This record gives sequence, C-alpha cells and structure tokens, in this order.
Amino acid sequence: MPTGVYVMKRVLLIDDEPSFLLLAGDLLEGQGYFVDRARNGREALTVLETSVPDLIVCDIMMPILDGYRVVQEVRTNPQFSWLPIVLLSALGEVNDRIKGLKGGADAYLVKPFEPEELVATVEALLSRTERGISNGGSSGNGGELEKTMIVNFNVALTPTEHIVLKHVARGQSNKKTAKELMVSQRTIEAHVSNMLLKTNLSNRTELTRWALENRLS
Repeated sequence: MPTGVYVMKRVLLIDDEPSFLLLAGDLLEGQGYFVDRARNGREALTVLETSVPDLIVCDIMMPILDGYRVVQEVRTNPQFSWLPIVLLSALGEVNDRIKGLKGGADAYLVKPFEPEELVATVEALLSRTERGISNGGSSGNGGELEKTMIVNFNVALTPTEHIVLKHVARGQSNKKTAKELMVSQRTIEAHVSNMLLKTNLSNRTELTRWALENRLS
C-alpha cells in the first residue's frame, strides 16, 4: 500500500457576531479546514487550553477580551506564540492596520472582505508556516515544531479521534478525557477502540507511542 501523509489543518475563528461565525466557519470548512469557534477572546483562550489550532482568525472589536488582547496573550505564551494570526476589523485606516500588525498579527483584513481574500490569506500563512517547519525553523513553542496533524496515509482518523488521541498521548485516563471534552466515558472508550482497530495496535501504550512517532501529541 502506498505511503504518504495526511495533513489536517485546524482554524480557530473568533468573533462576537453569530452570523459571521456561521458564514466564515462554513466557508473555511468548505475549503477542508476544521474550525473551532469562539464568541470572544476569553472563550478563545479557553478553547486553546484543550485544542491548539494551526491558525487563528480573530475580530478586533469584541466584548470581554478584544482582538488586540488575544494577540498579546497568544504572543506571550511560549506554547502558542508561533501561531499565525489574522486580525479582522471594520477599522481600515492605515494607523489601525499598523497597530494590528505591530501588535503581533501576521495579516489584517478589513471588513467587509471577499470570501476568497480570507481563504487566500489563510492558505498563504499556513504555507509559510509549513515551509518554515520543513526548513527546520523554530515554531517558537520550545522546539515543538509540529502543530498540524500528520498521520500515515492509510490511517484516516476523524477530527474527534484526533482530539481524543492528543489526550491519550498525554497519558490521561478515559474518565478525565471524557470530563474535559464533556462527553460520556463510554464515548471516549469507543473512540479509543476505533483508533486501535484502525492502527492495528493492541493497547493505549502502543497508541501513545504511535501518536508520538507520527507527531500527533
């Protein structure tokens, strides 16, 4: 059977407008990305505690914690500081753009923008990050270069299985994983069993080793 890699990219979309979250999320999912959604900066930071994306798309004007603060929090955290960030705003003056880019954003899009512009920006930033990793560059997270999910070509895990696998690789019990993901323990056990069948492995220890070797943890 041919070998290769299967790369799955995850985007964290942050905006306090429900309609934008829905439409932009559907747009990115239609392009093959997995999208996590957050309605404000504080909620986004909570999401980051359990699911590290490959890229963040964040509105600036939000309650509780605005986009500038989100960028600041991400850039000062060694675990996430490498993440590419796209800032979105209805503020299109030069000074606004400069503030966003100097604050640590990698790109700044002015609302309203064409859907193709968002997709092209996301693709360009992810490609740039991937080239940096391929060339041996540092991701800025203490040497952990891999934040995309790479698996053997003949093992296709679902998005949920990828999330569960990361918890397994950390040595967490099914009970603790179920509590953190807010599902039943039986659901987690079913996902672990499915992954063992797909990978032809015998136990959680082997699954953890496989995840580490494939840089999935």
